Order: sequence, then C-alpha cells, then structure tokens
Amino acid sequence: MGKSETIVELAKKGKLDFEWVKNLAEFEGIEVEKLVKLIAKGEVIVPRNFNHKKTVPKAIGRLVSTKINANVGTSTDYVNIEEEVEKAIVAEKAGADFIMDLSIGGNLDEIRKKIMDSINVPFGTVPIYQAAREAKVVVDMSEDDFFRVVEKQAKDGVDFMTIHAGVNWISVERLLKSNRLLGVVSRGGAIIIGWMIHNEKENPYYKEFDYLLEILKEYDVTISLGDAFRPGCIHDASDRAKFMEFIVLGELVEKCREAGVQAMVEGPGHVPIDEIEVSVKAMKYLCKNAPLYLLGPLVTDIAAGYDHIAAAIGGAVAGMYGADLICYVTPSEHLALPTKNDVKEGVIAAKIAAHAADLVKEGQRERARKVDYDMSLARKNFDWKKQFKLSIDPEKAEKIWKTRKSRSGACSMCGEMCAIKIVRDALERR
Repeated sequence: MGKSETIVELAKKGKLDFEWVKNLAEFEGIEVEKLVKLIAKGEVIVPRNFNHKKTVPKAIGRLVSTKINANVGTSTDYVNIEEEVEKAIVAEKAGADFIMDLSIGGNLDEIRKKIMDSINVPFGTVPIYQAAREAKVVVDMSEDDFFRVVEKQAKDGVDFMTIHAGVNWISVERLLKSNRLLGVVSRGGAIIIGWMIHNEKENPYYKEFDYLLEILKEYDVTISLGDAFRPGCIHDASDRAKFMEFIVLGELVEKCREAGVQAMVEGPGHVPIDEIEVSVKAMKYLCKNAPLYLLGPLVTDIAAGYDHIAAAIGGAVAGMYGADLICYVTPSEHLALPTKNDVKEGVIAAKIAAHAADLVKEGQRERARKVDYDMSLARKNFDWKKQFKLSIDPEKAEKIWKTRKSRSGACSMCGEMCAIKIVRDALERR
C-alpha cells in the first residue's frame, strides 16, 4: 500500500485485497466483499497508520464485533513511564482491542513511543494535550501548534487521534446559554474552548478542517471526532449543546469520507439509562452511520469506586442500540490515576458490556450466542476447564474455584445440593 491511496480509497476501488483484510473478515465472521463495501461506505473503519507496521488490524463498526478501548497515560501529578507501559500491556492481555495514551506529564514523545512499542493493538492519542503542554500556557498556543503536533504524532505511527473539531462558536454559544451544572468535562474540549474565548478566534481544527484532513490522509490516520460537549453528569445529559455538536460532527463525517479519511464519532459520558437509545440513534442518524465510540455512558453519578460497573451498564445498553466501540472506565474514575489492577478491572467490565451487546447485534448475534451456549453446556457437564477457557477472565474464574473447591464436582455454593447435579443424577437412575 502506497501513501497515495488510503484504506478507504482502495476499498472504493475494490482493491483492498491484502491478506490482513481476509484475516479480519474471517475473525469477524463476515464475507470479505461485504467488509470491503462497509469500509468503502465508512460504516466500518480499520485504524492503521502507514508508519505503524506492528499493529494488528481491528475493525470497528456495523456487523463486526463490539470493541474495547483502554486509556493509559501519565498525569501532571504522577509520572512513571514504566508503570504506564505495564498498564498498556495489562490492558491488551485482558482483552483491550485499542490503547490510547492520554499522557499530560513528563516527556510525552518518549512516553508515546514506549507505550506504542509495547503493544500490538492499534494505538491512539489526543494531540491537543501535547500542544497545550509544550505551549506551557494553553492560551498562548499558535494556530500552527494545533497542526504541528498532529503531523508529528502521525509521523510517529499513531493509528487514530481524538480531535475536537466539532467545537465552533455556534456550539460554544449554546453552551454559554445553557444551564449546565458541570460545563465542559472533556479535557481536550476545555483546552480548545479556553483558547477560543481568550483569543477570540474560531477553533483552528474546525476552521481549517480540510488542512487537518490533508495531514491525516498522508499517513492514513483515522480521526475520532471528539465530543467536547459530552455531559459530565446526569443533570447535563441530552441538552442542546450536546445535540448541536452532533449536527456539526455529522457534517465533518461527510467531509472525511469525501477526502478518503476514515472517521468515527465519540459519544456522551453521563446519560440516564432511558435516554441512551435517543443519544445513540441520534448520533448514528446525524453522522451517517459512522462507527460510534462511547465514553461510558455512565448511568449514575454516585458510583465512585465502582464507575466501571456504571459504565458497563450504559455500554451494554448503548451497544444494543448501535454503539461500536466502548471506552473502558476504571474503578478510579473521578478519583485518581488508575493502577494496573484498576486497568484490568476496567477492561473486563467493558468486555462484559461488549459481549452483552454482541448477543443482540446484527452480524454477531449467532456467534456470540454460540459462546454462551458452549458455556452452558460446560456447566451442565461440570467441565471446569472449558468453563475457565470460555470465561472473560479465565485466571480469576479458576482462582475463585480453586480457593473454595467442592468435593462434589459442582461448585461449593451448593455442593451435593446442586440443582443441575440432583436432576442429572435422578434422570440417570431412571
């Protein structure tokens, strides 16, 4: 593949005939021709930078399995590069399909390279973080700084980038006139809005979106259109600012497709469970069925320490209505930088949500239900090895079983009084 033609452009010509495409189609249980057509339409994306040869391609979107993203990265309060590398490795081992580096402290170039070199899954970033850090004072960034960092990270091999290009003066005015409780909780969105208000200028990513696409296209970087106005609490869910951004993002998706750049759209953060359907279907409709990447959604604000569970509930419901990529949330959300164990717990919770979604998702339902059927059959036969193998977290399942192992052959909750065992033995004596 040369730099002159992106994955989308090749798909439109029917020339996306690489071995990895065939492998991807087989993994997803979809015909190669159908997968290529979905990529050509922009309803499925495969984030894969020309310069990132190591990455194992993964598909996001319609008819393919629901995917998981895990975020790692330093903070301004705590910088330990090796620990973040270990977190990335833990996340991939636990089943994360994508890893993003959200570092804002330390040597960002070094951190990015070390994390990217440690994993095999597609890798993402939020370039505005580095631009802001290097400027020292956020509002002192030049318009060139916005794009310089994008190009630098693209050259480094970043597969996909969250860029808050949907922020413009119209959406900012909607925000200022709203009765939001928490205002803006998107870090990238806040940086850009603060810069706009101080400098009294339009968002460079929005104003010069065509130029941004030129940079991304050169390296075949996928753009993840960030949701700067995602609600940060239940009180702020489903307001005008959020829906105004949806409309703008839909317009940008069309520009991406015309330019031959793969695009996905990011979705809301905190949403009550009965409003998730509206949010997901509205985004899918307004954004021309572009793959939807959801941060949560968290269905309650009071699950501190257990926000991974609140997010998994929302993620499963959102997946049922069409979300394609679920961003994990860890138990440390809203409290602290996550530990390695928090990262694993977050990935596992998100994987449960993704599988629950696949049980009802078009194109994946039969395959997902076959896994559940096999697990039920293993339970019927007391085939513990098979049960561990099919579990989302085999190590934990086996550890719990061994810790309180029953002599009965069943689990130690019921032992000889196991319902399955009683009925099975009774039927065998007939």
